[in-house]
Amino acid sequence: MSGIPRDPSAHSLADVMPSVVSALGSGPHNPLGIVPASDAVLVLIDGLGAELIRTHAADSPTLAALTTQMITAGFPATTATSLTSLAVGAPCSRHGIVGYSFRVSDDADDSPVAFNPLRWTLGSAEGPSALDRFPPQRFQQQPSQIELLAADGVEVTYVMREEFRDSGLTRAAFRADGVFRPAVSLDEVKQGVLDTVGEPSRRRRFVYAYYGDLDLIGHIHGPGSPEWLESLRSVDAFVADLATDLPRDCRLLLTADHGMVRADTVIDLDTTPALLADVETIAGEARVRHAYVRRGSEQDVLLTWQHELDGLARVISREQALDERLFGPDRAYADRLGDVIAIATGGVILARSEHEPMESSLLGHHGANTAAEQRIPLILR
Repeated sequence: MSGIPRDPSAHSLADVMPSVVSALGSGPHNPLGIVPASDAVLVLIDGLGAELIRTHAADSPTLAALTTQMITAGFPATTATSLTSLAVGAPCSRHGIVGYSFRVSDDADDSPVAFNPLRWTLGSAEGPSALDRFPPQRFQQQPSQIELLAADGVEVTYVMREEFRDSGLTRAAFRADGVFRPAVSLDEVKQGVLDTVGEPSRRRRFVYAYYGDLDLIGHIHGPGSPEWLESLRSVDAFVADLATDLPRDCRLLLTADHGMVRADTVIDLDTTPALLADVETIAGEARVRHAYVRRGSEQDVLLTWQHELDGLARVISREQALDERLFGPDRAYADRLGDVIAIATGGVILARSEHEPMESSLLGHHGANTAAEQRIPLILR
């Protein structure tokens, strides 16, 4: 890696889009100091942690050379939260997508239900659709930065898998209409970008491109595995080609939504009776768990979880999380946080073999606030 990346604590993923909007002449706030341009391309590589680039620099020479700046993903370091924070330019305490899953009250009868915003489903990732019960643009009401661009006459293009076009998360986070170019492979992503900005235009243009296979392979095989390294090398070659082929006056930004750690210690919540006592719902993901407990038992559950998970996770109350501004400075969505929150340390995962068999079998995980999960690259060209 050329040089030492700047301290990532100064900026977060929520600073990226306001800076893009400013660089395109549509907004006043440019915390990243992006140079003005008439065209901008933002590429997000799911799961591309800065620490992973540093560790595997020999397999990602282009990424290692270009990653001279790091930012933080924001807490929790999980895709649904990060993508929404990116799109609206604010932490999850403001937009309300507070994790991989969490409990939320229904407007109709105020009965709380577990909700997965990544899949926009009820109960679990495999649960029934929540599109009718929680319409995306009502559930997340913060305006997106892309809406600001579109309203100001910027031509917006999305380059991503077809199934993401009208997903609940896309509609909740990005909110703005635009040209959609379906793309699965890295070659298709590159071509979609180049087809959009390759020729001169009188209009300002913004392209958002997303690629998720590196994250998927990391979950299944683990970061650093041969399969993951092969995918990393492909991403590196893609970045080298795209940086070379883009017009000189087009601004290129590349970042990620989180890093990843490999599971080495599995704590199964579903087979640990002490961790289930007085708990009504467990949500979140294997690196950050939210426990919603029977009223009046909050302190007992907190103490039990702290005892059972001593040395394995940092266990705090909802109020402590709010006081620490762990999820951001706002309290509007405090009721979506667990009464007890457990943040795994090291390579620990807090699995649920009975309720989340697929997720519990994965080797790669993210969500917590370790450097490996939080630090993400910010490439500006």
